[in-house]
Amino acid sequence: MATLQAVMGNLTASDRRILMAVNSGASSLSLVGSGFIVLCYLCFKELRKFSFKLVFFLALSDMLYSFFSIVGDPSKGFFCYAQGYSTHFFCMASFLWTTIIAFTLHRTVVRHKTDVEDLEPIFHLYVWGTSVVMTVISSIGNDHGHLHGLGALCWTQTGQKGKVIHFITFYVPLWGAIIFNGVTYFQVIRMLNNATRMAVGISNRTYQQDARADMKALNRWGYYPLILIGSWTFGTINRMHDFIEPGHKVFWLSVLDVGMAALMGLFNSIAYGLNSSVRRVIYERLDLLPERLQRWLPKKLKSRGPPQDSELVSLKSQDQQ
Repeated sequence: MATLQAVMGNLTASDRRILMAVNSGASSLSLVGSGFIVLCYLCFKELRKFSFKLVFFLALSDMLYSFFSIVGDPSKGFFCYAQGYSTHFFCMASFLWTTIIAFTLHRTVVRHKTDVEDLEPIFHLYVWGTSVVMTVISSIGNDHGHLHGLGALCWTQTGQKGKVIHFITFYVPLWGAIIFNGVTYFQVIRMLNNATRMAVGISNRTYQQDARADMKALNRWGYYPLILIGSWTFGTINRMHDFIEPGHKVFWLSVLDVGMAALMGLFNSIAYGLNSSVRRVIYERLDLLPERLQRWLPKKLKSRGPPQDSELVSLKSQDQQ
């Protein structure tokens, strides 16, 4: 595991067990959240549009990352390497898919292009190819083994060389993705801000309402880069501290490092996956339940009508094609 492996060294057995429990609990929540989004995409044909397909691959990466973070490894050798590299691979694929979503929004809203669906093969090559290359390079200087006394867990003993390579192959691309997403969403929101101001001077109230609805939805997307920042800031600080004082571990920082990183899938599933399209499909299915079952539902679910159009508003032109 990209995070748990790096923080285990020089900690007591009790501290390690606590970190294992934090990782398992947080990863389980992410597994459930991302698995729910994957299930929605597979079960509901209404969601099988290009815009939500990108969210599906993001959730799929999160789900597999969480799964491999939980299961550990029952034996040494090949399966140990497979478990360690799988978490690195799918974690990197996850934040790379967020850059694809940001790029797609920017290309549609700012550049007014309608060819994003044609770029899907390039998207897959970029995400999966980059993840494979970075995962292979990260293996240099690593020695996979077991942490005895803590159950089935494959971890990585990294020397100074391995730590440097891991930082370059994981944290440098990660923060590059964060910066890219931040700049991209800033440009998208600024574009819609200008459109909203123009709409204020237009007497067509329908156009004004559409522009304001778009702005409300995209304002929410502006907070999405904060998911990666919140999930990996403590991990980055922990890695830098480990460079400066390799023999001293700060336990509370390690807990935040492991816990926040493992919750990334849950945060992504809530922010990207539970948009108005998903909620609308769920409400429609709930309305089909027998009356006796609907009585047991919370009043909020029964009283709320179908929400507005998809919050992926900038991709409406692609979904209508």
